[in-house]
Amino acid sequence: MVRKIFFIVALMMSFGLLQPAVADQSSATQSKQGTEATVNLNTASAAELAQSLVGVGMKRAEQIIALREEIGRFTAVEQLLDVRGIGPKLLEKNAGKITF
Repeated sequence: MVRKIFFIVALMMSFGLLQPAVADQSSATQSKQGTEATVNLNTASAAELAQSLVGVGMKRAEQIIALREEIGRFTAVEQLLDVRGIGPKLLEKNAGKITF
């Protein structure tokens, strides 16, 4: 009986009729509702920056970390313009996601 239930659940999942449980559904729900998650420039790791910011990969995230180490702490979003490859358009796309 248990095997039949397991088989039915697996079959439903394979056809997309049943979604697996997600540990962090709150952030997925926030993204769908338009509420953006924020990232703290002064405490985030390179991986967190790359995941949270649009147009920022690991290389650019590492450059952000290097700039943070150089200046001590970020105090304004505009300081990101000192990172090569970050311009006004990219800054505008991410402005609402950045905290200090």
